[in-house]
Amino acid sequence: MDLKFSDEDLAFQKTIEAFCEDHVSKETRQKIALGHRLSKQDIVDYHKVLYEHGYAVPNWKQEWGGRDWTSIQHQIFDDVTAAYDCPRRLAFGVSMVGPVLQAFGSREQQEKYLPRIARLDDWWCQGFSEPGSGSDLASLKTTAVRDGDEYVINGQKTWTTYAQHADMMFILTRTDNECKPQEGISFMLLDMKTPGVTVKPIILLDGYHEVNEVFFDDVRIPAENLVGQENKGWDYAKFLLAHERFGIAQIGYAKNQLNRLRDIAAQERTEDGERLIDNMFFSQKLAEIEMDLTALEVTNLRVLSDVKNQSDLTFAGMLKIRGSDLNQKLTRLIMEAVGPAAAVEQQDLVLHGRNEPPLGPDYAGGAAPSYLNNRKLSIFGGSNEIQRTIIAKAMLTA
Repeated sequence: MDLKFSDEDLAFQKTIEAFCEDHVSKETRQKIALGHRLSKQDIVDYHKVLYEHGYAVPNWKQEWGGRDWTSIQHQIFDDVTAAYDCPRRLAFGVSMVGPVLQAFGSREQQEKYLPRIARLDDWWCQGFSEPGSGSDLASLKTTAVRDGDEYVINGQKTWTTYAQHADMMFILTRTDNECKPQEGISFMLLDMKTPGVTVKPIILLDGYHEVNEVFFDDVRIPAENLVGQENKGWDYAKFLLAHERFGIAQIGYAKNQLNRLRDIAAQERTEDGERLIDNMFFSQKLAEIEMDLTALEVTNLRVLSDVKNQSDLTFAGMLKIRGSDLNQKLTRLIMEAVGPAAAVEQQDLVLHGRNEPPLGPDYAGGAAPSYLNNRKLSIFGGSNEIQRTIIAKAMLTA
């Protein structure tokens, strides 16, 4: 494939740059640049702006608002919006349940939910992981029993990101205990306001409330909320996870972090007064990450250029492993570059909006929370250890 930007691609890049400059809140972009957390309203406002300009669901079919972009243009959009410190699109609707509904949902489900997802009228969350059923997702125990025109759901999900904000959940449930575990799972849609749903917060290492436990006690949902066929949910989940793992690579975000790291290294100095970026040992670490990131970017474009690869869990797992590893290395190097000014105690200033200045330059305040939060990247979406096993099996049986 030709990785050079065409005149059309360069014009597209200018269009997205103008959009970021003119239409995305500068206050929101400043929060991201300083490592501050976004509010729910910040994310909703950004999505509404994306929708107004036709950028909310570019990965969808054109029938439902998608854009006929090339793989290069998708990468350009991600790179430019990341470089301008724009928020990342809320993936649960746009990149997860939306594609599943287009591929496997009924026409009624598509017409009911897809326009609402595109506009972010509904905030979605993902009900997959359970206590003891994270990497071994096929062992999930949350049950859905058919009762007339309804399913009755009982069980528990955990690590449910932004469930405290969610209007809807796409959930995996066990509908058959008499067969192979993967063959007894169904994919369903659940209104979070349904009686019997309880959300309890889990506070992460960075002190932030991002994930939750969700309990289901005799929760009744309409049978029409079953997506596709009963007991075929494992197939739909694998399709969804491929989309999720492509996103976890976060290449545009990593490129932005790399540029931020260069800027920090140009300002910070060693004990001998040498600029960190001129230090042989630190610049070697920087160069290694840059080479790895370039290789990952080219690989990502090669995969995206072939539509067949985009639902392949092997390719998705490869990108997920390398992307999560690189993003963790970047946040660790930023911590190293900032030095003592990245004291973990500063997270309180960032997370709770206190007016005290950080213990150093502006960029110091978010270094520790970002480092701590990114520890999860190698776990969620299928742990890297499990991904390596899946890739090895695929390579050995190919």
